[in-house]
Amino acid sequence: MIKRLASLVPLLLAVTACGTAQGAAETQELRYQGSVGTVTFPELAEELGYLKPVKLKWIGNTTSGPQDIQTAATGQSDFGGAFNGAVVKLVAAKAPIKAVISYYGSDQNSYQGYFTLQDSPIRGARDLIGKKVGMNTLGAHAEAVLKEYLKRGGLTPAEIKQVELVAVPPVSTEQSLRQKQIDVAVLGGILRDKALARGGLKVLFKDVDLFGDFSAGTYVLTDRFIKQNPNTTRKFVEATAKAIQWTQTHTREEVVAEFKKIIAKRGRNEDSTTVGFWKSSGVATKGGVIEPQEFQRWISWLEGAGEIKPGQIKPQDVYTNAYNPFVSGGS
Repeated sequence: MIKRLASLVPLLLAVTACGTAQGAAETQELRYQGSVGTVTFPELAEELGYLKPVKLKWIGNTTSGPQDIQTAATGQSDFGGAFNGAVVKLVAAKAPIKAVISYYGSDQNSYQGYFTLQDSPIRGARDLIGKKVGMNTLGAHAEAVLKEYLKRGGLTPAEIKQVELVAVPPVSTEQSLRQKQIDVAVLGGILRDKALARGGLKVLFKDVDLFGDFSAGTYVLTDRFIKQNPNTTRKFVEATAKAIQWTQTHTREEVVAEFKKIIAKRGRNEDSTTVGFWKSSGVATKGGVIEPQEFQRWISWLEGAGEIKPGQIKPQDVYTNAYNPFVSGGS
């Protein structure tokens, strides 16, 4: 993963170098990637009027968090979001980006679970040696949590390598498990709830079992964008923070109704069923304020895994709360 990200550095630096003229007007349009059948916090912020006069411009849908932040880093979009470990990797590869606000996480209502079939002999970490674990993408949240579980379960690095990770499209993960193409399926959100409703599955562990409630991913902007658009940056973070707080202080029914309205208005021929299963933001802090441990946890893990050098990255190298109005308990 580090090598792949490192290959982007020449392009990233070139993009950073070719800025607009000093004093140019700040952009009032933010290009971004969305996700089918879901509503992002910036989209909610725009609908609630928090983002004005800045507007969003949808350029397509992302395939994964790492892809989304790489798209932002190379200037194809203006912001992107991913698992914090993936953000650390990109910064370690010298990408000129900064995390500015947390946007997803896990709690008792919104979590990623690692499921087996009901009659599976898998009971603990050691049982996963030689087994296949299916997840939406490699090098992100699901992989990092799994490897932490294996480490806590007493597996050596050599034994951990014997657990096979398989990238499976989210909509196919449950089916792959039931057909025994994989031994463990990582499921979250509506896909988890629907799979559990059909029965025959049991949870091996959840990410919240390891870490408690925690914010897991952040939106990033490039250093160049922040420098050239400080007011737009502040508006983006402020509006997104207010949208997160709106979901944290309104009922589930109100949030779902707003999400369905947004999906209907944007006219992308989507099914709004998914948002009907929304339960919580999953963001552990008020308005998405970033806590140092949200990055230190994964920095330490990456150091232990040998993916970054000890001391190479510090949390303050990766994120800033400078633009979040809730950082000092504001409203």
